[in-house]
Amino acid sequence: MAVEGRERAILVHLRLANADEQEDLEELKLLALSAGAEIVGVVEGVRNHPDSATYVGSGKAEEIRELVLATGADVVLVNGALSPGQERNLEKVIAARVLDRTGLILDIFAQRARSHEGKLQVQLAQLEHLSTRLVRGWTHLERQKGGIGLRGPGETQLESDRRMIGERIRMLHKRLDKVHKQRVERRRARSRSVVPTVSLVGYTNAGKSSLFNALTGAGVYAADRLFATLDPTMRRVELPGQQAMILADTVGFIRHLPHGLVAAFRSTLEEVRFADLLLHVVDASHPEHQGYKEQVERVLAEIGADTVPRLTVMNKIDAKDEPPRVECDSFGEKGRVFVSAKTGAGLELLTEVLSERLAPHKVRATVRLPMDAGRIRSRLYSEGPVLAEDVQGGDLVLTMELSRQQCRWLAEEFGVEATFESSTVVAATPSP
Repeated sequence: MAVEGRERAILVHLRLANADEQEDLEELKLLALSAGAEIVGVVEGVRNHPDSATYVGSGKAEEIRELVLATGADVVLVNGALSPGQERNLEKVIAARVLDRTGLILDIFAQRARSHEGKLQVQLAQLEHLSTRLVRGWTHLERQKGGIGLRGPGETQLESDRRMIGERIRMLHKRLDKVHKQRVERRRARSRSVVPTVSLVGYTNAGKSSLFNALTGAGVYAADRLFATLDPTMRRVELPGQQAMILADTVGFIRHLPHGLVAAFRSTLEEVRFADLLLHVVDASHPEHQGYKEQVERVLAEIGADTVPRLTVMNKIDAKDEPPRVECDSFGEKGRVFVSAKTGAGLELLTEVLSERLAPHKVRATVRLPMDAGRIRSRLYSEGPVLAEDVQGGDLVLTMELSRQQCRWLAEEFGVEATFESSTVVAATPSP
């Protein structure tokens, strides 16, 4: 029985023998449900490689067409990336709308975006994806060969659409550049406060927002669906030992995350790249959690966040009836904490480990400045204890105690390079 107001969808899943990495049919089902579709049929097949014309091949395309007619499906969702030509050819054969995995993810993002920045990012990704699909879509208005009464209108509908989309993409880039600059300024302000920032990362639906709510009481929207959260949210969290941190909830990752989305969400994902610590939330109850963990690591490497220190949080232990605990790696460092954001089990252990990892360990640092860098000298005196001050080789040399966060602030604010191993901070030319 059809559900009123929901589009009826047929899922198409090919197992490709020559694929480096196989897509997951269950994940496609979750994506379809998250988009609000009603699944009325599934078509599966096996091929060595996708058909160049229709992706699925002529026989399978005919099978899909018959299922569309039998079920009255509104859309066919293909678990793979279709070229514009494959998408167009398949639509002609089955006489129904076709959406590939990238288009489906973009549609979910469009539904979830709430903030001004999130909506701009999704619009940009959608338009850049759409611009590749504008091929021979308006042949009835292409330029004519000439002759009386047969001369073309000058600009075809296709060219007009391309121009308008191009102008819209440029406008969105300008707006997002402005938002990016504002985000950079806010990040610099946070770095001056010397409160460490911790970003939640993980595969979509791993329970990041539930953990965020459990630690902050923020009431951020959380649901058992993919990409429930798109817009980053930040809250201050008090930790044991009179410490504090800024906790950031971010968008979930997924295998083969469209490159357009990664590019569009550049400023949002930079919150991950510039964090002091990443909390990698893993759904411990999912049978594929190790593979999902590796997918997240790939995306972190893609956005330049693979060198940021991280702590793994194995969430949803209540689903496996496991006890909360902390596991150490071979070097004795606490690397995994088993918790349940739903029941609260293990959260106390997590905050204790966070307090240890974020402890403002001071290093004795030597800061070498030009004699005319009075502004930087004044700020350094206000930041922490200056143990000694001397003049060496025409430079002003300060011996201080600084935390890792202060060293990072010094580098970003004044162009100073910090070397933690030698506990030495060497100043470059001061910023004007």
